[in-house]
Amino acid sequence: MSPKDGPKAAKIDRVTIRTVASHAGVSVAAVSKVLRNAYGVSDNLRGKVTGSIQELGYRPSRTARGLRGQTFTIGLLLVEIGNPFLPGVIAGVNGVLAPSNYQAMIGVGEARTQLETSLIETMIDYKMDGLILVAPRLPSEVVAAFATQIPIVALGYHDAFAEAFDTVNTDDQRGAEIAVEALLECGYRDIAMLSQDADEGYKVSVVRQREIGYRRAMQRSGIPGEPEIINITIDSPRREEAMRAFLVSESRPRAIFCWSDIDAVTILSLAAELGIRVPEDLAVVGYDNSPTSALSLINLASIDQSGRHLGETATRTLLSRIEGRTAATHILMEPSLVRRASLGLKR
Repeated sequence: MSPKDGPKAAKIDRVTIRTVASHAGVSVAAVSKVLRNAYGVSDNLRGKVTGSIQELGYRPSRTARGLRGQTFTIGLLLVEIGNPFLPGVIAGVNGVLAPSNYQAMIGVGEARTQLETSLIETMIDYKMDGLILVAPRLPSEVVAAFATQIPIVALGYHDAFAEAFDTVNTDDQRGAEIAVEALLECGYRDIAMLSQDADEGYKVSVVRQREIGYRRAMQRSGIPGEPEIINITIDSPRREEAMRAFLVSESRPRAIFCWSDIDAVTILSLAAELGIRVPEDLAVVGYDNSPTSALSLINLASIDQSGRHLGETATRTLLSRIEGRTAATHILMEPSLVRRASLGLKR
């Protein structure tokens, strides 16, 4: 290294948030607001600060932030990784964080409460600034206990009475109602719901909420008899075997609402294998409007809950909690139906 390079390198090493503030002609607090992407920062202020950051080559020290109680990282805990709905959620989270200096660190709980608990504790130990929990399996009181240590937003978790943490959800009950109403409009009367085994869900889960909506819509229709919910264990390949048995059963309903596109796509695949025509022999509606459902060979009618929008809203909600909001907020979004060939035509 030449003498000329030495002082330059040393200068870069000494760049701090105070250096940036002085260079931009603003306060340290103003620089901090820009780094946090705080609400109310003007374009002029943001331009000054980001210009100085780029010119000085400033790179915030996450270690120093942790010592001051802020690391500009959030934890994103997913229930599992195989659901095609989740990439949209992740994209929404990253889209909101992109203009700020926050970064998301992802953990996968694999639908196991012990692993979820361990991951949350680790994220707290790493002094992350907040957590977004996607469809956690933990009881509300456990989530609330963690929320006394770190700001938390739960997504896909229907606890509108929680006071210690926030929730962001699609109205899953209404989504199921929309699916049933669409099938009724097409003239179907024998409509069942394919769900998960009762042991795989709990009252605040999206699965149970969709069951409530399905029952309500069927009862409101005036169709005699009890609504039929087919609960199948979540384990694969046993789940596919159970679906196959359902499809070849003499008592198979004329139409089916699936709690998720994951199962709806499998139903379509098995139906094709068994020579069951969709929708002529069996009408199918899924939930999530995943990218797979739109493929021409799939053509699955599905309830859209916009994973990206959910991720964006959950992230903004978390950032406002990190900024100091204390009152709990519970956001419920309206789903919609995307009509495709598996539903059939209105009568």
